[in-house]
Amino acid sequence: MNAKIRSAVVGAVAVSMALSIAACGKAGDDDKDKAAGSGDKGGKSIGLLLPDTTTARYEKFDKPYFENKVKELCSDCTVEYANAGADPAKQAQQVSTMITKGVKVIAVSAQDAAAIKSSVEEATSKGVKVIAYDRLAQGPVSAYVSFDNEKVGQLQGEALLEGMGDKADPKAKVVMINGDDADPNAAQFKKGAHGALDGKVDIAYEQTGLWKDTVAAEKMSAAITQLGKKNIAGVYSANDGMAGGIANVLKGAGLSSLTLTGQDAELAAIQRIVAGTQYATVYKAFKPQAEAAAELAVKLLKGEDISSVATAEVTSGSNDKVPAQLLTPVSVTQKNIKDTVVKDGLYTIDEICAGEFAAACAKAGLK
Repeated sequence: MNAKIRSAVVGAVAVSMALSIAACGKAGDDDKDKAAGSGDKGGKSIGLLLPDTTTARYEKFDKPYFENKVKELCSDCTVEYANAGADPAKQAQQVSTMITKGVKVIAVSAQDAAAIKSSVEEATSKGVKVIAYDRLAQGPVSAYVSFDNEKVGQLQGEALLEGMGDKADPKAKVVMINGDDADPNAAQFKKGAHGALDGKVDIAYEQTGLWKDTVAAEKMSAAITQLGKKNIAGVYSANDGMAGGIANVLKGAGLSSLTLTGQDAELAAIQRIVAGTQYATVYKAFKPQAEAAAELAVKLLKGEDISSVATAEVTSGSNDKVPAQLLTPVSVTQKNIKDTVVKDGLYTIDEICAGEFAAACAKAGLK
């Protein structure tokens, strides 16, 4: 082979090898891109962890409102959801599972605000942002969305006094059933309620109902035994779920006319208010709360500033300063059912006045 031909062959081989290497490099790049793309699914994923299924609001309202707002703000985002079923250990595992899945932002309503601290620390160490939803979790959370919880307690206390009317005096014995001590909100509700009630009535029996209707019912029965049913002038219940258990005990004891408070504006509570077996509840509009959390989640996911949403600051039980949005609660009695939960579309008149509540609704002017 002469030099000219040999040179042409070597050149052709070199070009062929270069093309082959380039093609291999392109294929490798494609594989790399595909791998990155598969990981991006987690990068576009937001977690929502709620504490229990016994509180009706979480599954019925908070979850769908949150999911819908995320989809509105980020069409290619997905929401990973789990409920702790009132089990702190289960919720801790759910946080770990979401981290493993590649979720980049987690909104969590802590079943136990102190116990979840290690999970929050684990998440943030992996670059995952955590939003404390409704309950202020301990640890380095990025934002907090809830209501002014002391105001909630204040409204409850004021409603109790209003419902008691002339019976409200410093000697009037009141039963107080508070929430779960593991929930920091419970302490704030309690503080606000005491601020409204102390010195105006005698809180003669005070216990935690652990946010459970069965426990609250047991405590109410014990209070009746201890104080005597004729000596009880009113009952403070920290939420509507517990108020349901308490109302059943009061009915059995012939005390359904006693003033009873609650919180969360559950349908059953609104119906009890119509029927006169519960005086008031506190309505915390779930939609703006869930939507604020969703907006924060999307902003954190995109690395955007959150100060336009989280305009306040709170200090958690672990002494962390947390940007917060605190919404305003509203007291609900028979007088303003139409202007609150009905006006906001939470429930319809037909839902409230179904079945056995039809006559009571007519009497209350709900038509």
